[in-house]
Amino acid sequence: MIYLHIPFCKQKCSYCNFHFSTSLNLKDEMLYAIKKEIFLRKNELENKTLKSLYFGGGTPSILDVDDIKKLMDDIQKYFDFDDEIEITLEANPDDLTKNFLSQLSQTAVNRLSIGVQSFCDEDLKMMNRAHNASQSETSVKCSQDFGFQNISIDLIYGSPISDFKIWTKNLDKTIELQVPHISSYALTIEPKTALENWITKGKIPPPKEDEQSKEFYYMSDFLEKNGFLHYEISNFGKPNFHSRHNSNYWKHREYLGIGPSAHSFDGHKERSWNISNNSLYIKNLKQNILPKETEKLSENQRFNEFLMLGLRTVWGVDLSELNKKFSEPIVEKFNKNIRQKISDGVLIIENNHLKISEKHWFFADGIAADLFVV
Repeated sequence: MIYLHIPFCKQKCSYCNFHFSTSLNLKDEMLYAIKKEIFLRKNELENKTLKSLYFGGGTPSILDVDDIKKLMDDIQKYFDFDDEIEITLEANPDDLTKNFLSQLSQTAVNRLSIGVQSFCDEDLKMMNRAHNASQSETSVKCSQDFGFQNISIDLIYGSPISDFKIWTKNLDKTIELQVPHISSYALTIEPKTALENWITKGKIPPPKEDEQSKEFYYMSDFLEKNGFLHYEISNFGKPNFHSRHNSNYWKHREYLGIGPSAHSFDGHKERSWNISNNSLYIKNLKQNILPKETEKLSENQRFNEFLMLGLRTVWGVDLSELNKKFSEPIVEKFNKNIRQKISDGVLIIENNHLKISEKHWFFADGIAADLFVV
């Protein structure tokens, strides 16, 4: 699969410092650089038939529909598209104007990931979002009006200024809008953001883990009762609407990330990431130099990642695959480490797959970390 990271955003979120002012010249230079990187890295993926293509990073804020078409045409020079390829465009609600959606509906883009975050104005103001609650709702409805049915929305829970009733209203609105996929994350405090500053100065209280846990488990029960499968800690999908793109990450398969800050993985032992500086990214590619750094993963690192990703999903960790992939000392240590957690009911084994019992899902990352090898 290919992930195109287009690192432009016309707003600065309270949990994100990634903000750029843009110009036509910079847009054209970035497009040239991305096309050059695609060409230089065309032989990195073993599988030349793409099952997913993802435009992320606030794409509509800088690229128009013609630019998106050009990039897809360029990719098809070197890769085949699967007959049922999932092509996702990530966008903010205020990006999805009628004009933009009208043009986009004429392209091969068949999935939208909309950064709604909340249907509550108080939440959105606290997150320093550019859109309001009305735009959150309108963006979904308008997308559906133009034929986009495969829609995912992002929701943030555990806001320190929100309450449980507001969270239930967010979920009720999601069901009302008939959205088939939801990615939902607990609000976290990132360093050097407006949100961290407000909390430090006492303007708002910090998030409370017990309240976030309560909202997480309510969400899980509520969405499952409404036909969603909780198939990854932060992701819920109705049948046939699970994200192919994200599932590729969780199953530890290869992917190619194009654009500043984008990450790639060869599916085996090598991970790479592009430099984040736009100017350096463009400058390097003008000189036919790939602007990336590469890391060879140790067996311990590969094991820890394999374990963490698997335990975040409803499928769990395939123990047969684990035994094949890793050396006997690591497997023996792993088997010893899981005994107590199985005894305590934290971990369960079903059909030779190790899973975290659902009542402990909120703490999945910590549970996985306890099993890491160092």
